[in-house]
Amino acid sequence: MLSRQLVFEIHRLKDEGYKARAIARKLKVGRNTIRRYLENPEKGLSKRKQRSSKLDPFKPFIEGCLERDPRVSAAVLLRKITEQGYTGKLTILSDYLKEKRGRVKIRKPFIRFESKPGEQMQIDWGHFGSIPYGATKRKLYALVVIEGYSRMLYVEFTHSQKQEVLHGCLFNAFQYFGGTPKTLLMDNMLTAITDRSSHLIRFNDAFLDFLRPLHILPRACNIKAPYEKGKVENAIKYLRHNFFPLREFSSLVEIQTQVLDWLDQVANVRIHQTTSQSPKERFKEVGLRDLPSLISKPLESETPTVQKDFAVKFDANAYTTPPWTLGKTVTIKADQQNLWIYYKTKQICSYPRCWERKQRIETKTHVEQAKLIKRRQWESKEMAQFAFLGDEFREYLEKLPQANRSLKKQISHLLNLKDQYGVESLSWAILKALRYNAYGADYIENILNQEMIPIHQHKPVKLKNEALNRIRLSEPRLTDYDAIVLKRRKSDERKTD
Repeated sequence: MLSRQLVFEIHRLKDEGYKARAIARKLKVGRNTIRRYLENPEKGLSKRKQRSSKLDPFKPFIEGCLERDPRVSAAVLLRKITEQGYTGKLTILSDYLKEKRGRVKIRKPFIRFESKPGEQMQIDWGHFGSIPYGATKRKLYALVVIEGYSRMLYVEFTHSQKQEVLHGCLFNAFQYFGGTPKTLLMDNMLTAITDRSSHLIRFNDAFLDFLRPLHILPRACNIKAPYEKGKVENAIKYLRHNFFPLREFSSLVEIQTQVLDWLDQVANVRIHQTTSQSPKERFKEVGLRDLPSLISKPLESETPTVQKDFAVKFDANAYTTPPWTLGKTVTIKADQQNLWIYYKTKQICSYPRCWERKQRIETKTHVEQAKLIKRRQWESKEMAQFAFLGDEFREYLEKLPQANRSLKKQISHLLNLKDQYGVESLSWAILKALRYNAYGADYIENILNQEMIPIHQHKPVKLKNEALNRIRLSEPRLTDYDAIVLKRRKSDERKTD
């Protein structure tokens, strides 16, 4: 069907005296078509019969797939219908999907913004798959920081986007650039922005606490406006397509070493398309503000309690501490490579950070110290006194450390209960506690208070020498005396014979 403009032109030329042949030659349209439109301007050409497509038999199946997953890719559908006998190419399928989805990109104009030297840095996270560590996989992220004027880049790979990790990466970036900008532009990451309503933005309190001493003003992009931070968006694409392909690495340290080399040898020395200068050369015009001297690098921090196995849990792993810290609260500080453990203000041990999960990381001296303490405990007089009372006492003694309290104090408490209630009552209470897996002197005391009556005894005389007050005599066992009597009888019988 000819357009209205072309039909108008046919009739205009006819009015000027042109014949159908001349009009057809001038407009490059067939003579029969010219005659048809001269006779009836409103009459169009008969519609051609639509050609069949190789895709036609598979369209119902494709529509069913689109109902289940509207975003399914053409490559996936091509594989599915090829298995069913489709012999066409991907192009036909792609065109059909565009028609079905009706995706038309509406391009909005925007004004390119160029910041002054040192005025602004833009930041954003990118996801880059994962790194395997043994049977564990850790997600791999990259924080990309770009100085707006020069396009100078800094990249740090991490396994987390936590608040402290963000702060640590930004601190490393400012050290890399040699100073701080006036403003920091980011999208709506939760570690930076907690709430927004139209133009009212509430920034994360911890993020503001980090930026305050650096005198940096945070700025947030509008929702669904990635072009506002187009420099860092393009930098992530550049990182993904220029650095990442065909790389081999087995750890976070390894990939970070590689990306720093790439920044120095490729990214920051190339001629940038927009500025026609290398970022490194253009960065010489940038005057950043110096980092405050008293600010230290932010670290991940936790304050766990040392468990009975003289270890603390951090990021799905256990790290041992000196056994004397058992039951005490310690402070763990960590970055992407190392981990430090403090008791109060003193560092008591450190480790390379383990990225596997459910691992126990030990120091040989900690294990030796634990064995020595356990041996000393078992060699004490009170421990031997308690173990001498019977098999059930020895069994309870072996399981008593599960109470996660001082073993020496527990045994002293149990021996005092023996003095109050007697060996038989204490034995009965211990057997009951073993049945219910109740380990601790407090459990035993509670059982005795409910079930038994204390033996009335006079308090022992207190001596000035405390060492003498702590002397305990073991309970005599009648079987020992029986053995002595039998031994003497046998001896007398031999003499009479």
